[in-house]
Amino acid sequence: MVQLVDSLARSRPTLPTVRASVPLPVRRAGGAVARMMSFDGLSDGGDHFALVFDCPDAVEGPWVRLHSECVTGDVLGSARCDCGDQLDAALARFGRDGGVLIYLRQEGRGIGLKSKLDAYALQDKGVDTFAANEALGLPADAREYRVAAEMLLALGFTKVRILTANPGKVQQIREAGVEIVSVEALPQTPTPWNRRYLEAKQRHFAALQPK
Repeated sequence: MVQLVDSLARSRPTLPTVRASVPLPVRRAGGAVARMMSFDGLSDGGDHFALVFDCPDAVEGPWVRLHSECVTGDVLGSARCDCGDQLDAALARFGRDGGVLIYLRQEGRGIGLKSKLDAYALQDKGVDTFAANEALGLPADAREYRVAAEMLLALGFTKVRILTANPGKVQQIREAGVEIVSVEALPQTPTPWNRRYLEAKQRHFAALQPK
């Protein structure tokens, strides 16, 4: 733990801290009460937050979902992606078994809502979700997960189990000094609206796998 803290301290004068912690009953978690936590001192200055559910049996570290904001999926229930479904699955699991949701405010894989809708318009013309970002002169995926490691360390979690199919998340969290004990992908339900999106994600994540 000392090595992890020293490593982060060398890159920044002060470590992130929990700013506020309040109880939040979560309907999408079956009514389970989580602690919703905000942070000060995150390296990107983002308005990210954590939902921490009781994890009584988390000997190997809690199950964690690193979830990037998706207004269309998370709030509106859009069927164009699987973001809302992934969030619902994670919250339902955490409500039963405990876990931690790290909610990162990086809409549209980091390009923002307006650009995301521009990318949607290109996707409607047959461009895949990653190529659409690049066609706009933006990164295919600009998301940053090291800040999630800062949040986990501020919460006292030095080892975790992650719910993801994205190897980029795993790599960045490990590089930032958090031990990942195991990785599990959440289930996906293809629909006519999101099938091409899911296929593009599968190709992209396969390219990120270590050779």
